[in-house]
Amino acid sequence: MRRLFLTAVLVTLLTGSAAGVAQAQEPGRYVALGDSYSAGPLVPPQQGQPVGCLRSGSNFPSVVAAGIGATEFVDVSCSGATTDDLTAPQKVTLGANPAQLDALTGTEDLVTLTIGGNDVGFADIIGRCALTSPTDPLGAGCKASYGSTLDQRIAAAGEKVATALQAIAERSPNATVALVGYPALLPDEGPGCFPVVPFSPGDVAWLRGVEKDLNATLEAQAAATGATYVDTYTPTIGHDMCQVPGVKWIEGLIPTAPAAPVHPNALGMKAMGAAVLEALGVGVSA
Repeated sequence: MRRLFLTAVLVTLLTGSAAGVAQAQEPGRYVALGDSYSAGPLVPPQQGQPVGCLRSGSNFPSVVAAGIGATEFVDVSCSGATTDDLTAPQKVTLGANPAQLDALTGTEDLVTLTIGGNDVGFADIIGRCALTSPTDPLGAGCKASYGSTLDQRIAAAGEKVATALQAIAERSPNATVALVGYPALLPDEGPGCFPVVPFSPGDVAWLRGVEKDLNATLEAQAAATGATYVDTYTPTIGHDMCQVPGVKWIEGLIPTAPAAPVHPNALGMKAMGAAVLEALGVGVSA
C-alpha cells in the first residue's frame, strides 16, 4: 500500500523543503470506520447523521483528521456497530447508518477502523459483570458465568475483522489502513476499585485479560492483512475508569464527564488520536 502523506512527512523531516511541507499538509481523503470507540458517544459536540450513531466532533478520527491536515474527512463510525454493519445498514434511533464500507471510493489515503468489541458482546459483558460480580466480591462470578465462551467469541471476531480488512484493502488499494485497538478500560494491574466500579478483584483480572486477548487478536489480524495496528492500550494505562476525574480518560458506569459509560471521554479521544498519529509517523520530531 502506498503511504503518500507519510512519505511527504518523511521528506519534510529529512529535507525541510517547502514542497515537503505542502505535501504533508495535504494527505487527501481520510475515512473513519468503526464502532463507538471511534464515534465518541455523548462526547460533545455530538453531530452528524443519523443522530443515533452518537458521533462526536471531538472523537479520535477528528483529532487525526486535524493532525494530518486531511483535505477531505468522512466519518461514518457508529455506536453499536459490529463487523456486519460494515457491509449492511445499521438500524439506530431515528434512522439507519448506511453500510460503512460504502463510504470508500478508492481515492482514500487513510482509513481507520475500530471494530470487534460488539462482536464479542461488549455491552452484555459489562452489564452482566455489573450484576453478577458484586454477588461474589471475593471470587470471580462474572468469569464463572461465561466460562470459555468469550475465547470462542474473540476467535470468531478475529476472522470477521480479517475479512473486513481485506475488503477495505480491495476497495481502497492506495490507502494506509489503520486498525485501532481498544484503550485500557481497567487498571493494568491490581484489584480495581470495588465498589466504585462494581467488579470484584477476580473479575477485574479476568476482564483485563479478555481485553488484552481481543487486542492481541486484532493486532494479529492487522499483521496478517498488511494493515497498521494502533496500540491505544499502552498509552492509556493509568487513565482507566478507576482514576479520579481529570486523570481518567475512560468513564465508569456512572460517568463524571460527558461520555457514555465505559467509553473514552474527550481526554481519552485525544489520547487515542495521538496514538494513531504516532503510529502513522505524523508529528514525529527530527
